Amino acid sequence: MDTTHPSPTAAGSGASATQAFLARQEGGAGEVSRERVATVVQAVLDGVHEAIRTHEVTYPEFTAAKQWLIEVGESGEWPLLLDVFVEHEVEEVAARKQHGTKGSILGPYYLPGAPKLPSVTTLPMREDEPGTRFVFAGQVRDTTGRPVPGAELDIWHADHAGYYSGFAPHIPEGNLRGVVVADGEGRFEISTVQPAPYQIPTDGPTGKLIEAAGWHPWRPAHLHLIVRAPGCRPITTQLYFAGGDWLDSDVAQATKPELVLDPQPVSDGCVRAEYDFVLEPA
Repeated sequence: MDTTHPSPTAAGSGASATQAFLARQEGGAGEVSRERVATVVQAVLDGVHEAIRTHEVTYPEFTAAKQWLIEVGESGEWPLLLDVFVEHEVEEVAARKQHGTKGSILGPYYLPGAPKLPSVTTLPMREDEPGTRFVFAGQVRDTTGRPVPGAELDIWHADHAGYYSGFAPHIPEGNLRGVVVADGEGRFEISTVQPAPYQIPTDGPTGKLIEAAGWHPWRPAHLHLIVRAPGCRPITTQLYFAGGDWLDSDVAQATKPELVLDPQPVSDGCVRAEYDFVLEPA
């Protein structure tokens, strides 16, 4: 991120992420059996208890952890914390039973309701949107290799300085967000700008944890996508950029070699990359 604008605060980003998450859960998350709750929660508690015994956690350390957990809740940072440090494992478990394009984490910066756009399109952006012009093209097919006509690519990403619309006050609403509808052959071509790496907000309790542990807070540059079509299982994924900073040390541990683009120059400072998506039956 640059210094032209103040970085979004953890409190502001946390509140926005929490509101966005709650809005997506209006229909409920579905019933979970008592047996399943007991099994998973007990396993989590067993892991915590084992860590306490193994590392001989003291009362001052326990008290500090309790205070930190309270701060996470009060700041609205639970979506950020869980998306950064936990979601990648949930996604890995889900991937064991899935075919088609590799998935990745949703992350905290998804906002539903982006405008629908034609198969050859430019994402909404400022007239003077800074950054390297980037064309992203490809095709959506099913697991038999047949095109998926009218597949939707819900795409969003940070700008050239690492800011997301809806989470940074100086970025216009809906900037670099859209739902692109593929053509009758499942093809699409999206003009946008290359996103930048960004650091997750560090002035809140999540940042305090990262600093205390001596970790870095950076995510590599990436595109977010949800690819969906009737009768198919939606894919939530992220696409990264070859040679990019933090690609091998993503704080969210969400990168996969199958999800790395290698954009090539095409004209006057514009680069292009292609990537085909494969959807499996629902």
